[in-house]
Amino acid sequence: MVNLKKYSALSRYFVLILTVFAFISCAEKKLHVNKVEGKQIPVTESLSQTQSIEEFIAPYRKHIDDDLNAVLAYSPENIDKKGVWQTKIGNLQSTVTLASSNKVFHLREKKNVDICLLNNGGIRAIINRGNVTTRTAFELMPFENNLVVVSLKGEQILEMVNYIIKEKKPHPLAGMTFTIDNNDVAKDILVQNQALDLQKIYYVATNDYLYNGGDNMNFFKKSLKIFDLDYKVRNVWVDYFKEVDTIPVLTDIRIVKEY
Repeated sequence: MVNLKKYSALSRYFVLILTVFAFISCAEKKLHVNKVEGKQIPVTESLSQTQSIEEFIAPYRKHIDDDLNAVLAYSPENIDKKGVWQTKIGNLQSTVTLASSNKVFHLREKKNVDICLLNNGGIRAIINRGNVTTRTAFELMPFENNLVVVSLKGEQILEMVNYIIKEKKPHPLAGMTFTIDNNDVAKDILVQNQALDLQKIYYVATNDYLYNGGDNMNFFKKSLKIFDLDYKVRNVWVDYFKEVDTIPVLTDIRIVKEY
């Protein structure tokens, strides 16, 4: 006959021993790096494989190159970024963008865009004398920025003017002119040839980067409303080049500095 008491005692000891071993095995182990080894793995891709990849890509590359190299317009001279308060290319970009944004905005909202302000740093190339292509547009604007229209009170337009004076950079500007006196104070501020009204609501075309505080244009943060035109700034260039035959050189003075 089995001695149940003795069997029960042995079982308890057995369970206790298993528990101890389990605890030891689950305890956190401290690992130490004793040695680091590395080896160079050579690239052994065969010439035939490279040629095969190139043959696969070639038709797509040709299609893209054909699109980018399509001639859209002609420039009679270099349209560059030389200038203190304004540049030929800045004048062109802001004028074109103001007109393009106004077409979309007026169609949607039955209102007109008054001003266009962009940033000089956003222009990444110039328009060289000769044929202008789709590639030119991508070189001018390699970013994916959208065109937006922002409603601002005249008080914020004044802040915009003071920002331009403080920065001393030729930011593309259209729809507005002003004079800077000897004390670096703005005067004779005109919006669409009318004196600035601090209480009036104005509609300003810009890009989403600047609207979100880019280049410290914080006056845009005080906007009353924003309208996203769902229109790439780059596409503004492309569409404009397609519309014109010869690109005009705009040298009108928009900011006058008294000395």
